[in-house]
Amino acid sequence: MLALLACAVLAGLVWFAWDSLRPAGALPPADGIVALTGGTGRVETSLRLLAQNRARLLLISGVDTQTSLRALLPAAAPQDLAARVTLGYQARSTIENAAETATWVADNHIGSLIVVTAGYHMRRAMLELSRTLPDVALYPYPVTPPAMRHPFQPTSLRILAEEYIKWLGALVGAARNPASQE
Repeated sequence: MLALLACAVLAGLVWFAWDSLRPAGALPPADGIVALTGGTGRVETSLRLLAQNRARLLLISGVDTQTSLRALLPAAAPQDLAARVTLGYQARSTIENAAETATWVADNHIGSLIVVTAGYHMRRAMLELSRTLPDVALYPYPVTPPAMRHPFQPTSLRILAEEYIKWLGALVGAARNPASQE
């Protein structure tokens, strides 16, 4: 029985790693974009999507309190881009990202949201966001950070395994408290 459980967990990890490494697909139009900070390429990707008018507004959630919008915007950014960006300074975890995003979504009447984060973080981010935003359409847009360009390196495998365990924990939390999803 223990061997069967170990095989199931290992198979789940393999599937999780494969899913985490898939590139972003086509995006439908959306009202907003949220970038969950904490890794390379997330902010840049979300700003690029905003500049391409994939959505009208952008929240960058979990920004360090010492960071300004000017520091995040590229030098060649269009003039109107800054007016469409909100920096969220409150979040320090994925659950807090979801809460910060929910407040911003309500304040800005957002009905659909592009979610930008690392591919390995996407499943957990989507789970937490769907809990706090049950009536908002969520569209994942995963970013591949440099560590995942070589996924079979020890550091990359460790990141994938840690995030898989966190995602399983989030799933268990959702199963234990289904009332929070209503």
